[in-house]
Amino acid sequence: MTFPLFDLSGLRALVTGSSQGIGFALAEGLAAHGAEVVLNGRDKTKLDAAVDKLTAAGAKVSACDFDVTDAEAVRKGVDDIESRIGAIDILVNNAGMQFRTPLEDFPIDRWEQLLKTNVSSVFYVGQAVAKHMIGRGRGKIINVASVQSELARPGIAPYTATKGAVKNLTRGMCTDWARHGLQVNALAPGYFKTPLNQALVDSEEFSSWLEKRTPAARWGNVDELVGAAVFLSGKASSFVNGHTLYVDGGITTSL
Repeated sequence: MTFPLFDLSGLRALVTGSSQGIGFALAEGLAAHGAEVVLNGRDKTKLDAAVDKLTAAGAKVSACDFDVTDAEAVRKGVDDIESRIGAIDILVNNAGMQFRTPLEDFPIDRWEQLLKTNVSSVFYVGQAVAKHMIGRGRGKIINVASVQSELARPGIAPYTATKGAVKNLTRGMCTDWARHGLQVNALAPGYFKTPLNQALVDSEEFSSWLEKRTPAARWGNVDELVGAAVFLSGKASSFVNGHTLYVDGGITTSL
């Protein structure tokens, strides 16, 4: 039995920051629903290992290791994928980083690094891919936001600022590009067990707080993001645009 609204066969997806964590889970999930996937990351060793794992599972997968914080490298990388591998039908802007420290002590270089990695990369890759999509009159862009697009916690104010920017950049991309046949939406995870959050996962105090704070009373598992990503990538979301879809166990709905 097939479900055409969620069938990604014949489509190609570029997922940035996809050698591990959420990015890898999303790439794996899109591949399981028929998409060919192109992985991206800066660590070639991790990237090659991710390619091998997906290939062993039967996915059609390749990799391109350009730096998403370098506008010129992004342009060349995207053009290379388009000419050498094929058209990018789905873009998942997942690359991101976190740094935790009290705001009054937050290093300036870390602030600038967060902006480049979490915001500029979304603009650079989104723009480079959209230029090709616009010419074809179709395309899906999914920007990975966060519950921190809405909420703040001590020690991560700059991260919160970047994820708020991703949410509004998604709206802006929709406003400019929907007329050209593109659907641009954001996927906003809550607290998931990933390498980025490992220190928090290992903290008994934080995990206890999170379980009490989240209506679902637990951490999320990365495979629980796949359904939302497939929805935003396929025909089912053909009239969904500029939307931020929270997958967070209810944490943004409850005090």
